[in-house]
Order: sequence, then structure tokens, then C-alpha cells
Amino acid sequence: MPANLSPEYKAAEASFRKAREPKERLEWLREMLRVIPKHKGTDHLQGDIKRKIKDLSDELEGPKKGGTRSGPMLVTRPEGAAQLALIGPPNSGKSSLHVRLTGSNAHVAPYPFTTLHPEPGMMPFEDIHFQLVDLPAISSEHPVPWIADAMQTADGCLLVVDLSERDCLEQIQDLHEILRERRVTLTPSWEPASAPLAEDEDPFKLRFPTLLLANKSERLNDPDEELRAFRELSMLSYPALSVSATTGHGLGELGQFLFHNLRVLRVYTKAPGHPVDRERPFTLRVGQTVADVARLVHKDLTRTLRYARLWGKSGFNGQHVGREHKLEDGDIVELHS
Repeated sequence: MPANLSPEYKAAEASFRKAREPKERLEWLREMLRVIPKHKGTDHLQGDIKRKIKDLSDELEGPKKGGTRSGPMLVTRPEGAAQLALIGPPNSGKSSLHVRLTGSNAHVAPYPFTTLHPEPGMMPFEDIHFQLVDLPAISSEHPVPWIADAMQTADGCLLVVDLSERDCLEQIQDLHEILRERRVTLTPSWEPASAPLAEDEDPFKLRFPTLLLANKSERLNDPDEELRAFRELSMLSYPALSVSATTGHGLGELGQFLFHNLRVLRVYTKAPGHPVDRERPFTLRVGQTVADVARLVHKDLTRTLRYARLWGKSGFNGQHVGREHKLEDGDIVELHS
């Protein structure tokens, strides 16, 4: 029986897929359940939505009073310019990369499966930060049933592989099969999705732009040639970097790749009569507007905002602009309510 989903449901579903904050995702899930047409053709989808609502509600509420949590906290609240899930097979060096890039206290050991729960950390790039979440190794030897839940708020994936490992091809094939079973797809394209979902497409299927990080390059005679051969044999078309958590080789390129391919832009704010605050820029994406800055400053400001003055690439200095004015990297905005 066809689902015959309503425009209201499709709008709520699109908003859910765009939402990054767990609380906002929960609100849109509840809206999806409220507006979905109630008939036999949507029974399965309604069940999926209810399970997602329960799982996300439990995560946000934390352990019950007087009780203990049965498992690790899975939902990592996104911070910084973007959230990246750090994934890979056992002993690929994910945690070593996490420590090198973020200065975190992630547990590092020369044996597999040392990461047992999501470990967030902040990677600096110029005057902003990217959030890297180190996740447990993905392997059929040690299945992690909640791995897809922990990835749901990520903007992309960093897939770490050790090319000096003899079984690296089999490890990556195993990883992809496990993710497919959990409705997770890794894609080489970092272009923002524009086409709406087909009516029969799974709204809870996760799709992540992915960068391959060929780690432990210091162990290889010719890291670039080994990477080329691996990509040819694996038939993976992800963009890739040859890196080393030990020497730092290649890691300087990571921040620039993420900044460019996630289409991040920095906007600085100033209060009337005061100098611009250049310490902590607001981070947005290409195509976002003055209204989006107002929302980041304070949710009530989006309602009371009258206009803004702007200095930077998207207008002339001191120009009065409206809430729908699209911004560019480095713009300075003075909000007036």
C-alpha cells in the first residue's frame, strides 16, 4: 500500500534531516509523527519514528533518578564549525590521530578495541574548531550495535585505515558491510544534498560525505603509491590523504579540506559603537543569511531583528541589509532589533 505522504510530513522530514542538535532532531521527529498520514501504508514508518523518539528521548534525559545508565552516552552534542565521526577498523590508529589533532585524553594502546564509547575533541583550524568524535572500531569480530546512533549528528566521516596492515582491504570491506546493515552509507561526494527524498526512500538512512585517511604513513616506503594502489584495489573513490599520527605528516591539510568542502564561512559580530569581536566568530555554511546569525546569537533575536549593518565581501562597508541577506566568509555584522 503506498504511503501517500503529505507535504507537511515531507517538510518535517526534511527539517529533521537538516537538524544537528539532538533536541531539535527530537522536536522534528515528534512533528513527523504528528502529521504523518495514519493508515496501513505508513504503519512501518510510524513504528520507526516512535523507536527513534524513544531512543533519542532516553539519551537526552540521561539515567533515571536512583538508577544507572545501561550503556555509554551515544548522542554527542555538536559543537564548533562541524562534527566529524572518526571511524575505522581495529588498530588503524584512530585514537592516536584524535589525540594528535585535538589534544584529547583518548585511550591509546597497541591492541584493538581500546575505544569503548564516543570520545569528542576539538581540532583547531585558524580561528575556529572542528569537533572530531572518536568511535569504537568497526569490525564483525567486536560488533557495536549502537554505532549508527552515535554517528547520527555528524556532518561527515573521517575513515581511517592502516595501509601497512596486511588485511586492510578485508577490514575495509567488513566495515562497509557492517555499516550497510545499519543503514549507513559513506559517499565520496561532499556536495550538499539538494534533491528531495523519493517517497519510498528510508528517511532514517544515514549518508555521510567521507574522507579517507591513510594513517601510519611513516611505516611505508612510498605512502602516496601505496594509497593509490589501495584505492585502485578497493575501488573506493573517497578523497584521500596520506597521514601519520606519529610524525604529523599530512595532518596540516585536514583543516583546509574540511573548511573548503563543508563550505564553512566565518561571520564576526559587533555591537553598535563598539569594535568588532574577532575572538570567536560564528560559523555558518555558504548560503546562510543574517537571520541565521541572529538565531545563533539568541533565538529570540530572529523574531525581533529589524536590520543589520554589514562590512565585508557581501556588501559595501556599513551597508544596511535585511534578514535574508546571504553572507560570505569574513563578513562583519552589526545586528539591530
